Parts: sequence; structure tokens; C-alpha cells
Amino acid sequence: MAQQLLMPKATAVWLVDNTALSFDQIAHFCKLHPLEVKAIADGEAAQGIKGLDPVSTGQLSRDEIAKGEADGNYRLHLQETRVRIPEKKRKGPRYTPLSKRQDRPNAILWLVRNHPELKDAQISRLVGTTKSTIEQIRERTHWNSANLQPMDPVTLGLCSQIDLDMEVQKAAKNAPPRPETGDTLLPASATENLDESTSVFGAPSGPAQAEEEEELDADKVFAKLSSLKGRTDDEDEDGSF
Repeated sequence: MAQQLLMPKATAVWLVDNTALSFDQIAHFCKLHPLEVKAIADGEAAQGIKGLDPVSTGQLSRDEIAKGEADGNYRLHLQETRVRIPEKKRKGPRYTPLSKRQDRPNAILWLVRNHPELKDAQISRLVGTTKSTIEQIRERTHWNSANLQPMDPVTLGLCSQIDLDMEVQKAAKNAPPRPETGDTLLPASATENLDESTSVFGAPSGPAQAEEEEELDADKVFAKLSSLKGRTDDEDEDGSF
């Protein structure tokens, strides 16, 4: 964690307005040029910037200011601040301890299989490897491919779950849209507009089916009437003298 002065120009404005420190002392403390501090005092620079009290933020004490005012050659020292500014991460490959470097091929194989959307650069950032090694594991030309086993890099301690999730989300955003697959079921809009006279299986339904059933029933009725009439005629002939 780096110890830095918060809002240097605003702090310089406050020191110019509220202390008797020299321009050189303020410039040294705020990491500014003495001419810039002089321009602030003359109102030519930092116009509209509200002064920030370094005492209230815990970056400078009253005793330190008094020492500076008493001695023009004294250089103010920044106190331990209550607000810590994280250091900028150094760009470059991730450092992997020697005890875990042998597990990197297994972690790469796990990433390649479970997250094929990840690019080689993303995998390299996660486990601290080279693109040539990733290509060898993808193409199964690695010298130890027969003995590799996919293992979660988070479990191995090669990266954090937060870093892995961030890389996966980035890859998902940049991935091309997947092709649409055929519908397994008809949409509701299609099923609602089906003809009522035809069922799903092609057989007549609704009024058409009812008409057909009525025709079949009528034929049966006429056949029964004909048979009954024939029986009646035979009985009349048998009973006549």
C-alpha cells in the first residue's frame, strides 16, 4: 500500500491560505513546482478549487506545520494517513511460486475444457503461463499430456475466484451470438391460430367431426328401420289366412 498525499492541489490551496509556509516547503510537501504554488497564491492557478485541510484528514499535524513556519529550510513529513491508496498493479505475467508451477498444466487443461470461450491471453493472466504452453495443451502436444488431469486453478491457489469470474464475464461479452436452434414446441401464437376443423393429428375435429358422426348415425338408423320393416312384413304374411 502506497502512502500518498490526497488531492495535492487542494492541499496546496489550503496551506497557502492558512499557513505561513514558504512556496518551496508547500511545493515539496504537495509534489508541485514552486512556480505553480506561487501561481496559486497569486490567484492565477487552481481557480475554483476548494482547499483541503490536511490536518482534518490526518495527513499533517499542527506541530509539523509549526516546525515548518519556524524554520524555512524544514521539510514537512507526511503522517500515516487514515486513507490508504492501493498501489497500481504491475503489468506483466502473474508470478507463480515454485511449489505450484507444476500444477499449471493441469489448471490450463481445466480452463480449456470448462471455459473454451477464454482466450489464451486471459488464461495466461490467470495462471501465469505462456501462450505456447496453452497451445500445446489445446493440441495435446505437451510433453506430459498423457499424465495431465484437469484441476480447478482456484483450488490449486493459482488464481482467485473473483479473477476467474471476471475473465469469464469478459469472454462471454465478447463471444459471438450462438446460432438459433429449431423450436422443439410450437409457439403459443401458432397453436392459437390452428383451424378448429382440423385436429393436431390431421383428423377432423369440431363441427366437421360432429357432422361426420351425424351422418354415420343416420345411416345406422335407416338400416335399423329397414330391418324392422322387413320383419313386420314377414309377420303379416305368416299371420294371414
